[in-house]
Amino acid sequence: MKIKSFVSAVALVAASTVVAGTAEARDQIQIVGSSTVFPFATAVAEQFGQKTSHKTPVVESTGSGGGIKLFCEGVGEGTPDITNASRRMKKSELETCQANGVTPVEVTVGFDGIVLADAKSGADLNVSREQIFLALAKEVPVDGKLVANPYKNWSDIDPSLPAEKIEVLGPPPTSGTRDAFEELVMEHGCEQVPGAADAGLEGDKCTAIREDGAYVEAGENDNLIVQKLEANPKAFGIFGFSFLDQNADKIKGAKINGISPTFEAIADGEYPVSRSLFFYVKKEHVGVIPGIEEYVAEFTSEGTWGDEGYLADKGLIPLPDEKREEVSETTKNLTPLSL
Repeated sequence: MKIKSFVSAVALVAASTVVAGTAEARDQIQIVGSSTVFPFATAVAEQFGQKTSHKTPVVESTGSGGGIKLFCEGVGEGTPDITNASRRMKKSELETCQANGVTPVEVTVGFDGIVLADAKSGADLNVSREQIFLALAKEVPVDGKLVANPYKNWSDIDPSLPAEKIEVLGPPPTSGTRDAFEELVMEHGCEQVPGAADAGLEGDKCTAIREDGAYVEAGENDNLIVQKLEANPKAFGIFGFSFLDQNADKIKGAKINGISPTFEAIADGEYPVSRSLFFYVKKEHVGVIPGIEEYVAEFTSEGTWGDEGYLADKGLIPLPDEKREEVSETTKNLTPLSL
């Protein structure tokens, strides 16, 4: 028994040494995740590379869900150090992380609005969340019964809307923007539809998107959606406010409930479709992969994420002063995420 215990102990130490040695072998931070947070993380990575002696981090746009999956796979050189997310980590994802020895530290970085936008030469749109739901839902109530979405044109939903074909380019299910859109637009809009509950329209049916071509999954590359909107002025795209802000010379945002998606309207909560943005740090890699603490410090400095910070120029809506202080404290202490 003593020999077996000794062998087990040696094996455990050896395994630990391999993991630590493997992690130490990499000297460049690896970041994955949200396409919405991607331009902000890239800007911070560039500043970090210029201001410190560390290599500029590698930032990849994989979508929030895809990034969290990679992040939670385990600890070591072959796994990312940080994942960006345009929605909060789910309890099931946190449990997967913990089961694989990963301790996420959550950093809330600011706010963003989800916009419905089209080319400058396209129609001006002023819609409610109920009307967006009716345009994109897989099933809708008609005469008290749930039927496959019959609406072909926007004007079929309301004569005041454009008499143009419903064609919306949007994110896939792996995207945090898709998750937030389903929660903030589809679920809310579903609740406003007369007779929805009586017809059995509730739960997952409220977030089911039509698959007849009216909604086109356009991948995780929001810049590609912008290009497609320019090529097809009759189509609309769904993405974060920052992409609208950075491409204001090419596209314009639809009003939702009469409110235009602007920096000010999102910051004060007037624009109805807004959400928080995050990134998650792998606590086990802090102090092992060089530069993680310094990267986080750069991201959470006032000159970066503050009211006058360089990320505001890129479309990030800053957190209130008190919230920034709270997040900074949590980050410095590497407080583990709990849900």
